[in-house]
Amino acid sequence: MSTSIIKVSSQAGLMSFIKFPWKIYSNNPYWVPPLIMDRKKFFNTSKNPFFKHAEMQLFLAKKNDEVVGRIAAIKNDLHNQNHNDKVGFFGFFECVNDQQIANLLFDSAKQWLKDKGLTAMRGPANPSSNDEYGLLIEGFDDSPRILMTYNPEYYMNLCENYGLVKAKDLNAFKLETDKVLSSEKLKRVADIAQKRSGLKISQLDMKNFDAELDKVKYVYNKAWAPNWGFVPMTEDEIDAMAKDLKSIIEPSLVLFGEIDGKLVGFALVLLDYNFIFKQMNGRLFPFGIIKLFTQKKKIPWSRIITLGIIPEYQKRGLDAVFYYEIVTRAAKINIFLGEASWVLEDNNMMNRGLEVMNAHAYKKYRIYEIPI
Repeated sequence: MSTSIIKVSSQAGLMSFIKFPWKIYSNNPYWVPPLIMDRKKFFNTSKNPFFKHAEMQLFLAKKNDEVVGRIAAIKNDLHNQNHNDKVGFFGFFECVNDQQIANLLFDSAKQWLKDKGLTAMRGPANPSSNDEYGLLIEGFDDSPRILMTYNPEYYMNLCENYGLVKAKDLNAFKLETDKVLSSEKLKRVADIAQKRSGLKISQLDMKNFDAELDKVKYVYNKAWAPNWGFVPMTEDEIDAMAKDLKSIIEPSLVLFGEIDGKLVGFALVLLDYNFIFKQMNGRLFPFGIIKLFTQKKKIPWSRIITLGIIPEYQKRGLDAVFYYEIVTRAAKINIFLGEASWVLEDNNMMNRGLEVMNAHAYKKYRIYEIPI
């Protein structure tokens, strides 16, 4: 039987798109099912602020009336304005191990992007570099940390046999408290940087959450603007992200840095709630919500999602102060494992800094690209 590609245009189609990964990962012990209610909210174009500057078309592959693959084609105007290019994206790619089906999915996404006037297709981006980003290419024997991706190993072949080529690799570093704190160089750099700068670290004040969020908005787009593939987050997107994360934030691990009363840096570290989400099988209710609270103390990992210093204060060792603070604060709540992710392969300053902390790159993700 031939494979047909169908544009998703109904709620039934959307639910098929959302639930298809359960087929791919039914026997995979490392996959973390997404929360179905979160996915439905994400794809709601009237509620997700991403769609104020982006368009997306979802596709399903069907064979014998059975879903065998999915993909999203994404036109992100904010990316193209920021980089002055015409790059489109593919994302949310899942597929059985069949090259012909994968090719049809990639062709469908590529044609949709071409019709929008774009000249290259890059991904996977779910849906942008501010979200789940990249295809896992090393480190398949471990579950992903929170807001990181996971996929079967054969996806690399499906991408590369189609003609997608590497655009950039992203590293994920494993941090172990004992190893980090045993780094004399880290201690020395952090002490010197703190003394020279007078950097003061404070944690998130949940009682003044909105004011604290304004601080995040100030730092975020300033600190990461020079990075490859960076897309600024709009105020609405930051507000939506904060609303989603507020209930699981650990205030002692959301840190601000000030020098002479001026905000110069920000770090967002989350407990790895994937440890709990994995047990929910996509459903928060009726019992998942209870697990969020009863099993929180069992979470063994944290993830450093963002650590940014505004440009004029970079290369002064301030990141070492943040890292030292994060690791010691995490240990106080019995978190002794951390992931710093993701880090661009050619971000030499960050990669060297993490090596100083005795961290090691234990997972790798790839962004692919193909001309249209």
